[in-house]
Amino acid sequence: MDFGIGFLSNNVMLPIIDLFYTIVPSYGLAIVALTLIIRLALYPLSAGQIRNMRKMRIVQPVMQKRMAEIKEKYKDDPKKQQEEMMKTQQEFGNPLAGCLPLLLQMPVLLALFATLRGSPFAGVNYSVNLQVLPAEQIERIQPQAFTTSPQNIYVSDGEHIKVAAILPGGSKMAVGEKTRIEYQTLEGKPFQQVLAEHPETKLIPEWKIIKGEDRVKIDAQGNVEALQAGDVTIQGTIPGLAADRGFLFIDALGRVGAIDPDGAIHWDIVSMVVFFGISLYVSQVLSGQNSTNANPSQDTVNKITPVIFSGMFLFFPLPAGVLMYMVIGNVFQTLQTYILSREPLPEDVQKILDAQEKETQAAQKSIPFEPKSSKKKTTG
Repeated sequence: MDFGIGFLSNNVMLPIIDLFYTIVPSYGLAIVALTLIIRLALYPLSAGQIRNMRKMRIVQPVMQKRMAEIKEKYKDDPKKQQEEMMKTQQEFGNPLAGCLPLLLQMPVLLALFATLRGSPFAGVNYSVNLQVLPAEQIERIQPQAFTTSPQNIYVSDGEHIKVAAILPGGSKMAVGEKTRIEYQTLEGKPFQQVLAEHPETKLIPEWKIIKGEDRVKIDAQGNVEALQAGDVTIQGTIPGLAADRGFLFIDALGRVGAIDPDGAIHWDIVSMVVFFGISLYVSQVLSGQNSTNANPSQDTVNKITPVIFSGMFLFFPLPAGVLMYMVIGNVFQTLQTYILSREPLPEDVQKILDAQEKETQAAQKSIPFEPKSSKKKTTG
């Protein structure tokens, strides 16, 4: 049994989507609600991560100085050096401790990401790998049925079923042989029969040859004819039920990419990418990553990071619904960072911060100023 990302997606994310869709029939609002619920549930973990980052940013200079002193003092006694370093880490905290909350969050966030990339918000892809062999070789192979992993497909609002792509004769074909890729439910019910029971739903599967276009040909019904020997990969896609539905300023939740092949620009996608970059930059400022105390090279990296991450969504596009989730999640993270940045620091950390500020002020006062030039008065 799968207790990983698939389990979370099927048993946590999709029921929440179905629940909110029954309350307010809008898949866009369902994405908003799902994102906020998951983020609120993960709030304690992400808060611990933010608090640790805030603390380490203050104590790290003192900690590094202490570590350097220990290395120098006990350079001839590695055992004592290790003991003193561990004591220092216990006193100031482990910089890696902030990674644990992030690691604990990742499976849930990945499951949320995977849920929004699939039905009903976007098309679901199935990969079928075929091997075309000469007729004399195929005779020695015992045929075995080939089945892909089943995936959730929404066949109507609030109703989804598990569907797999199958090849009854197996994934090995002889040159000149014909076969058909079919979709079936886990109970063995043909997908076309399921669609016939939901005449209001217009889900027309599509087929595309990803690898080996000269080795097979396939029609709209999934009929495959082997032309010559070699490896072939065919991608089948079942459209998302809500892929063409809009929400607020978003034209289609399932649209992928800001620019169409014909050059048409989708400004709803562009605006979300830009807003994602802005919210990421604001979050960095609030967390202190863009502090002027950072070294110049690190400061440059922090400034261009939002640009890189935002630009990535233009070159490696995601469905609009997934982008909307990422923007909402980032805004939530920014608000959380703002709230936690205004919390009082622990007393020992506040003392270190006060000492650092005094040192900075003393250094500024010690900078000599150029004396004003004086001009001698001339007597007439």
